[in-house]
Amino acid sequence: MDILKSLGHPEELFNLVKFKMGGCSAVMPKLDYESMTESLRTCYLYLNQTSRSFAAVIQALDGELRHAVCIFYLVLRALDTVEDDMSIPLDKKVPMLNDFHSYLYQDEWRFTESQEKDRQVLEDFPTISLEFRNLAQEYRDVISDICHRMGTGMAEFLEKKVGSMKEWDEYCHYVAGLVGIGLSQLFSASQLEDPEVGRDTELANSMGLFLQKTNIIRDYLEDTQEGRAFWPQEAWSQFAGRLEDLAKPDQLESALSCLNLLVTDALRHVPDVISYLSRLRNQSVFNFCAIPQVMAIATLSTCYNNPMVFQGVVKIRKGQAVTLMMEATNMSAVQTIIAQHSQEIVQKVSLTDPSRDKTLHILALIRERSTLSQSSLPSRTHHLSPMYLSAAMLLAALSWQYLSTTAAQAQGTGDMQGQ
Repeated sequence: MDILKSLGHPEELFNLVKFKMGGCSAVMPKLDYESMTESLRTCYLYLNQTSRSFAAVIQALDGELRHAVCIFYLVLRALDTVEDDMSIPLDKKVPMLNDFHSYLYQDEWRFTESQEKDRQVLEDFPTISLEFRNLAQEYRDVISDICHRMGTGMAEFLEKKVGSMKEWDEYCHYVAGLVGIGLSQLFSASQLEDPEVGRDTELANSMGLFLQKTNIIRDYLEDTQEGRAFWPQEAWSQFAGRLEDLAKPDQLESALSCLNLLVTDALRHVPDVISYLSRLRNQSVFNFCAIPQVMAIATLSTCYNNPMVFQGVVKIRKGQAVTLMMEATNMSAVQTIIAQHSQEIVQKVSLTDPSRDKTLHILALIRERSTLSQSSLPSRTHHLSPMYLSAAMLLAALSWQYLSTTAAQAQGTGDMQGQ
């Protein structure tokens, strides 16, 4: 149960209940689906069905930017579904990836042979491409260009493994850095953000690389079990003969050394993340960008030197995620969160870890960029009495059960799926 995992964190218990009572509306207001065309409502339905993390923050964006980002996401989700589908032979997949951007202007193009769970975005691609063509020209140009460049990059990496650290950066650029660049250009095109946000592709690329590397690090076990290899060979070959060997119990010390090396590499993007976020002026755009980034650094802090990366699924607590989402609405709060999690990693760095010096160096840079002294950080350690724990467990459980029941009874009213 989610509340039990947060018992040692009173602020998380409070925020879980607050979120359930409607506190989420501050960062995730409900949309007016009735005013949309049927095809646009369908696109938002697909968005909610296919996105585990971005659907809510996309729907909280202001004005026409919301629709542009929704369509951008669905186009790239369709492209990614083609790349992920191992049932499509390479001689068919490579041309599809290279030509995918052209399908945006073909009214009836669809693909009905996918075996992937998100195949509906390919089977009903005409609905998505219709709404793409309904967007303003400046949005269409960005989406088509990024789709073209991403498809080309995906096709290139289909037949080659991620070898060097440089190739890891290159792969992450194609699948995520380009997303950051495209989003930044959409922000500027909407005039909600300054033109410089869209022009500075280096910072935008770092935003995407930080998220993608975090996901790759966290998903080691799932990926290797399914035959996918995204950890760069230059890193893991220092510690094991094969990537999958890192999951063996007798290889734990080597596995943790490799893990910590990759976490350190991902952390080098954080100063750019801070610089990027500090430029944003629109509140909805800031929330959209900041929330995934603070989730990522919390995830990296959880993964660092953690044997569970090689044994199961590593996730931050739901209460922690809700707290981050509700707090990361201004630059000062984001800097505090980044500084806190950086300090958590510092405390985990082993004296014998091969990447120790590099890790401590980048963490020092991050703390400097976050402009917070260690003494000003609130303590994350709570000394709780048994009486408090018992009362908190009872109160939280009763509140959660009540709110879950009432929410379930009310579900469907004004909900898109009910229309």
